[in-house]
Amino acid sequence: MKVEFTADDSARLRDAMSSLPGAGPELMVALDLDGTTIGHDTSLSPRVAEAIHAHLNMGTHVIMATGRGVDGMMLVAEQLEMPDGLSVCANGALTFKRDKQANEPGLNPGTRLLDYVTFNPAAEIEAVATHIPDALLAVEPAWGPRRVSAEFPPGELTGQSIVTPIDSLASDDATRLTVRAPHLSPEELQDRIDNLGLNGVEYAIGWTAWLDISPEGVSKATALEKLRMEHSISLSSVLTVGDGDNDIGMLEWAGTGISMGDATPKVHRAANARTASVEDDGLAVVLERLL
Repeated sequence: MKVEFTADDSARLRDAMSSLPGAGPELMVALDLDGTTIGHDTSLSPRVAEAIHAHLNMGTHVIMATGRGVDGMMLVAEQLEMPDGLSVCANGALTFKRDKQANEPGLNPGTRLLDYVTFNPAAEIEAVATHIPDALLAVEPAWGPRRVSAEFPPGELTGQSIVTPIDSLASDDATRLTVRAPHLSPEELQDRIDNLGLNGVEYAIGWTAWLDISPEGVSKATALEKLRMEHSISLSSVLTVGDGDNDIGMLEWAGTGISMGDATPKVHRAANARTASVEDDGLAVVLERLL
């Protein structure tokens, strides 16, 4: 559904961004991918790509911050023609430097692993398998192929997956457990997961019946904070843009957090202002104001 970006929205966006530095080395920008940088159909707007590259050319620290694994992130990096740079993947559990010269053993070509956090999702797998037996499960390790309980719908996963017996999915190497329930709506999956009483983990529902479970205390915001400190950038000079529940933490953390126009009310409440929808190049609307 098309979401109107009103004059009032534009005014609030201008006010929310008024304290940010302009494009350049003093500015750090963290961008969600699906539903923000690219459409939910994976399309990339030329206007959005142009705005991102304009920032890169002026020295802005542009960081991808995604729930995707490394394979999925690299596909978007290639689509954006951004071979080098920093990326936060698996909702903060993995931090990579994209470097086209990199060829480290066990890692995707063109990536260097900077930081990672793992956990063992055995208890979560048992709970989901018991109460949502039709759900598909995927365990994303820090390196190597993911382990899946069964094949996911075509096009939903990128990179290598190995079908694994459910009692062998869990291990200490997990950065993320994904639960996919094609037979449920996002709201129905949320209700079922809430009733499981999962403790000691972080979780967020996507725009489909897709759930990511991460190590406790790990989010896009925690990974981005480490990068912010390493680059000695003031928190007031950090801009984040996102549309999903897994973006709420980084929207609240940043000096300025902007939600996409078609995000849910919960995401909008976490942001300082909203922009236009992804279909109307909402990210470009934000980035162009700082050029």
